Amino acid sequence: MPIVRVGDINVYFEVHGEGDRVLFISGTNGDLRQMPLLGKGPLERRFQVVYFDQRGLGQTSRPDGPYSMAEYGDDAAGLLDALGWESAHVVGVSFGGMVAQQMVLRHRTRVQRLVLACTSSGGAGGSSYDLAQLEGLSPGDRMRTWLPLLDSRNDTSTDPFSLASGMDPIVAAMAARPVQRGDAVRGARLQLAARAGHDVWDQLPSVTQPTLVIGGLYDKQAPVQNQRNLHERIPNSQLVLCEGGHMFMYQDPSAFPAIVNFLATR
Repeated sequence: MPIVRVGDINVYFEVHGEGDRVLFISGTNGDLRQMPLLGKGPLERRFQVVYFDQRGLGQTSRPDGPYSMAEYGDDAAGLLDALGWESAHVVGVSFGGMVAQQMVLRHRTRVQRLVLACTSSGGAGGSSYDLAQLEGLSPGDRMRTWLPLLDSRNDTSTDPFSLASGMDPIVAAMAARPVQRGDAVRGARLQLAARAGHDVWDQLPSVTQPTLVIGGLYDKQAPVQNQRNLHERIPNSQLVLCEGGHMFMYQDPSAFPAIVNFLATR
């Protein structure tokens, strides 16, 4: 099993594809065992991509908390050290986009081109919806609350739910995900607690890397205004808004090509 020591934790990772190096940082409660396209996606058809389980999640260590966003950024840079990668393009999605912001601000020379997908700066730039508010809800109420956040076009007042284009397989995958127990629940809660302290708004003007800010027009979890704010705040950035919500990469077929083309630009 591919595990390396990074600081105080053992990190589970996988490397797929060939080409320029890309570090992919996944979202809240990310677990590589729940990524069905791992090794078969658009990024690894063009690049060499490393995916990993973040601290507290998946097959990576779950040390006692609390965790900090700075630690998550340092973990990402530490993984590059463990792999012998001097630098890489960085793609951060949702919570992973917050980690990517921490990484580029704390380890500037390690990031080549930066993709921030459906994420938020915190502070004056806006925060993403606090998913801790979903804790304690029954599975049915959780879905009724979360689905309109993932895409504002989802209507959970109907039976069955009326879902936006591309959401059916996503909802099926969410429903099939195993119920978390024990340490997995603890790790997920520690991640959410760390996210509550994310605010890099004041530091973003110092980011000099070419940056793609990309998100969905119907995203209420990381609202579209947050994407516009990131774009306006980061000097060397461009903004792409896609037909979709928080899961826009799987709803809009133009999303991944936009990311690939951006990363391939020299």
